[in-house]
Amino acid sequence: MEEAYLKNNWFTTENVAFCLNNWSDCLDEDNLSQWLESIPAQNESPKTIGIIMAGNIPMVGFHDLLSVLCSGNRALVKLSDKDEVLMKYCINTLISYKPELKNYIEITERVAKPDGLIATGSNNSARYFEYYFKEIPHIIRKNRTSVAIVTGNETVEELNALADDIFQYFGLGCRNVTKLYVPADYDLVPLLDATSHHAEVANHNKYANNTTYHRAIFLMNLTKHLDTGYLLVKEDEKLHPPLSCLFYQRYSDEKELNEWLIASNQEIQAIVSHLDSPNHIPFGNAQTPGLSDYADGVNTLKFLTNL
Repeated sequence: MEEAYLKNNWFTTENVAFCLNNWSDCLDEDNLSQWLESIPAQNESPKTIGIIMAGNIPMVGFHDLLSVLCSGNRALVKLSDKDEVLMKYCINTLISYKPELKNYIEITERVAKPDGLIATGSNNSARYFEYYFKEIPHIIRKNRTSVAIVTGNETVEELNALADDIFQYFGLGCRNVTKLYVPADYDLVPLLDATSHHAEVANHNKYANNTTYHRAIFLMNLTKHLDTGYLLVKEDEKLHPPLSCLFYQRYSDEKELNEWLIASNQEIQAIVSHLDSPNHIPFGNAQTPGLSDYADGVNTLKFLTNL
């Protein structure tokens, strides 16, 4: 964990521990059995699957690696230089438990001619992936973010949990809430007060630099915003605010809100709320996905077993 932090200062001990604890829960035998029962037996003729991993949060590429191995295929892994310490440790640990996995995992600097591809990156890198691997079956993920729907009836505990969804991993994950939808007459003050248990992010040098920079931009441009000292909050229709910023948008009725959500569907990873909807995640659960919570809603196991 210390080595990972020295390599990438966003990977604090607290964030890495949070990540590892979540994976510890996921890798329970019952959870794994339930996850895998929907697929046929392992592939008797393993295919080579290229995995181009992101590194925005700790071990973000581990689910793809796990999916490839559990489907009986070989993984050709291009690590992100931001997350190579943790991922190399995990791979070496897996091989130490099951030495034959050495024949199923290869770390490479260049993914050349795989039988299938799973790649995660920015919108710009996705265009490159789609061109270069256009003849190969693939899952290519682009920039996404998560949003929260606030009704005004949330408890203090729910608002505290929503703050966790905003600040966990400093807001760098695609499952972090970066945009709020709030009622037209909603008072933001109680919600912002509920974020105070994350005020220590202001002591993180990289995060604080972002806050200082974007605060200066807002002030120079006379942009109306709220400032907690560690979070800049701005009313904006866009979904992707700069780091250390949070956007919000006011809705007048449910129909209007649903129209916005449908229009932005390809940019939204998860929706957080306390509403009774099968597509919504409860407050505080955005960064604790289960094995079946597939990125972009694309079933990785199904893709791999259908190759």
